[in-house]
Amino acid sequence: MPGRRIRLTLVGVVIAVAVPPFAAGPALAAALPPAAARLALPGCDNDDQLPRAVPAVPWAQKRYALERLAPLATGAQVTVAVIDSGVDKTHTQMKGRVLPGRDYLDPGLDGSRDCARHGTGVASIIAATPTRGVGFRGVAPQAKILPVRVSEQKVIEGKESGKTAGVVALANSIRWAVDNDADVINLSIVYYKDNPALKSAIAYAVEKDVVVVVAAGNQNTEGNPTPYPASYDGVIGVGSVGEDGQVSAFSQRGPWVDLVAPGGAVLVAAPERGHVVDNGTSFAAPYVAGAAALVRQYWPDLNARQVAERLLATTDPAPGTDRDAYGAGILNPYRAVTETAAPARRPAAAGLPPHVIDPAEVARAERRAVTQERALWVAGLAAAVAAVALLLAVVLPRGSRRRWRPAGPA
Repeated sequence: MPGRRIRLTLVGVVIAVAVPPFAAGPALAAALPPAAARLALPGCDNDDQLPRAVPAVPWAQKRYALERLAPLATGAQVTVAVIDSGVDKTHTQMKGRVLPGRDYLDPGLDGSRDCARHGTGVASIIAATPTRGVGFRGVAPQAKILPVRVSEQKVIEGKESGKTAGVVALANSIRWAVDNDADVINLSIVYYKDNPALKSAIAYAVEKDVVVVVAAGNQNTEGNPTPYPASYDGVIGVGSVGEDGQVSAFSQRGPWVDLVAPGGAVLVAAPERGHVVDNGTSFAAPYVAGAAALVRQYWPDLNARQVAERLLATTDPAPGTDRDAYGAGILNPYRAVTETAAPARRPAAAGLPPHVIDPAEVARAERRAVTQERALWVAGLAAAVAAVALLLAVVLPRGSRRRWRPAGPA
């Protein structure tokens, strides 16, 4: 994606978290939930109450009417790596969806511990199983989640808390996810300093045909600093909109925004059970990652670039004209799966790398053209020879019988 850079920040479940330009590692971005919505997790430093399941259908699920997609695509046989704060595999809607992953904070664990509640919320938007009596469900409910735990750092009221693995470990985690068969990677993480290891890891994922979806960041009102990995080439940078379709005030603007998705006051699953309302581009990104999983299942012959082109080409029009805020428009998973005209890309859509002309491919095309032209000449000549042969086969015998005298009345 020309001129784009990537950003590393986790944005989600009612916790607002971000990494300042001098930070040494990735951080989560969200907004703290009210006391009644907090939870008590074994081994985690909190004593919050468990939230309850929410029966009402959240606005984002209403917007996308995800049940329409169920007969077409569910994300089956697609693996989405969630590189985040871990993913709780015991939540009712996540059971059976979470693969053994990797923990870069507590080596030896499988990535299913989530003290920050961020990664579980992100993963639930992608793959939460539809459940009776619960209105919330994931975009690709049969996709598999590969959890990779790299940070539980949060910034609350301007203060950082929690562990983080650092940017080099983040880069290593991306490579690990690629090498462990991820088809899509979701990075609801923002880092505000360019880093060669991180940039190289993103390039590695793109080279290996993995769809990389990243959050655009939540610091629009705090100077709108350049986010990484969102501004790196080859990723899909995602901004946030609210229920009215307007870009969220916190959602960062810039050429790194390729499209937008629900991220304002969205419902997500919380570890163990129940749901919480959260805000952030961290939660907009997994809507796009889930849609990418649907496209990868329904159109298995498309490469990662073509999947990205399809997602951008099938967006809904944004209510505003600021391309830095909305990118190509608002995500529409149903159109991304069903439209036959895609992946024709809209003009000037940001984020995707330019098409590179392959000289070998051009030479092959020229050779094919010459071969076809010669074949047409040969076919024409053969037809002419056949016509002459047919003519001689008819005329010569008759002329010989008449001794070459012109025919006349009897």
